[in-house]
Amino acid sequence: MEKVRTRFAPSPTGYMHLGNLRSALFEYLIAKKENGTFILRIEDTDQKRVVTDAVKFITDTLSLCNIHVDEGPMQGGEYGPYFQSERLEIYQNYAKQLVDMGKAYYCFCDEERLEELREEANLRKVAFLYDGHCRNLSKEEIEEKLKNNTPYVIRQAMPKDGVTSYDDLVYGHIAVENALLEDQILIKSDGYPTYNFANVIDDHLMHITHVVRGNEYLSSTPKYLLLYQAFHWTSPLYIHLPHIVKEGGKKLSKREGDASFMDLYNEGYLPEAIINYLALLGWSPSDNQEIFSMDELIEKFDYHRINNSPAIYDVKKLQWINAQYIKKLSLDELCELTLPFLEEAYDLSVKSKEWIKELIRIYQNHLSYGKEMVELVELFFKEEITIDLEAKEFMKQEGIENTLKIFKNKIEKIFWSVESINQAIMDTKEESGAKGKLLYMPIRIKTTGQMHGPELPETLFLLGKDTVLKRLS
Repeated sequence: MEKVRTRFAPSPTGYMHLGNLRSALFEYLIAKKENGTFILRIEDTDQKRVVTDAVKFITDTLSLCNIHVDEGPMQGGEYGPYFQSERLEIYQNYAKQLVDMGKAYYCFCDEERLEELREEANLRKVAFLYDGHCRNLSKEEIEEKLKNNTPYVIRQAMPKDGVTSYDDLVYGHIAVENALLEDQILIKSDGYPTYNFANVIDDHLMHITHVVRGNEYLSSTPKYLLLYQAFHWTSPLYIHLPHIVKEGGKKLSKREGDASFMDLYNEGYLPEAIINYLALLGWSPSDNQEIFSMDELIEKFDYHRINNSPAIYDVKKLQWINAQYIKKLSLDELCELTLPFLEEAYDLSVKSKEWIKELIRIYQNHLSYGKEMVELVELFFKEEITIDLEAKEFMKQEGIENTLKIFKNKIEKIFWSVESINQAIMDTKEESGAKGKLLYMPIRIKTTGQMHGPELPETLFLLGKDTVLKRLS
């Protein structure tokens, strides 16, 4: 059996959005499941859209996410170069080979003529398809135009009858009538290849066995297949992924400001948690497992279990998964994650290192992403606290005022430590008869403004005796 080789082929146009990263992840898992090779190829043929440092963003993101590239621009490999802009001669040669075989032709139509055809199609309310005008030029006419340096593109001569079909590994049998396929451009007038053409040439030369990409390419794949047929090459297997959509069914889009990987990373989401979450967007394991290490994902991943319906991006689910990873961090790792956010939001110069570390520790099990720490600990850094309606209603219950009064009397006299605060709570329970929610919750609401939070003695200790007494008053 041929060794599995997959490729991630992004355009270097900015940060990686989540759909792109999920494609890279699935390609990586498919390769590694079979001890295959994962390749990074940079599709930079649209030079106008190339963003400085975008390649570094891509490689840094893959590295952060524990997706290891076997062959690529940084690693090298026997099928390079891995920048498409460095492969222009290869594409030119293959396009000319197709012209010589009669499977492609020079097209000299200028923009003015193409615009007229577009307007005509518009008036007739039909999709614009190039009319094949230059297919019929004589050899002499072509040579004359080339000699005069008339600008041209190279187009594929598509068959005009029959059907091109294939079996996608997620969506099943796909068939498209050839009459609906335009004579696609292979080489543009600037000498650069089109996306479709460069992909086919590179996938063949790099021995790619599985092509994984978004389902927007489902109907254009027959164009790729006709190129494989023209060259008498075997095509790879195709795996098209469902879109990632928002709650309302709208596709995630970086143009609309939807989060990219770096946006989430900069908010304090952990790369391994993001990867874990993305794996579950459109794929599910055969059991109910939800938390996976990369090794477990490689072991369990089966592309036959990719779903063909849209995957809904659910921030709450992402936060739940991220929280599971945060719970496993060491205290030092947790401090590294959250401290930058706290330093930006609050003046920590008056607090000791031990106090800050303890504050971070008590919120570990309440945190779903790094930046959330700022909001959670706000009550430690402001003079006045506010109490919401639900808490106010709770505080109206009989006996609560008495419980708070007893507790205040107890702590006025104690040496301030977690143990003695805990003892004061126990003594209050004894004296007031309040227990459970009616003991702990009134103290918490009155001192923190919140109904829920970390262990109460630890919280009160960090607030400090003066603040607690002031708020109880």
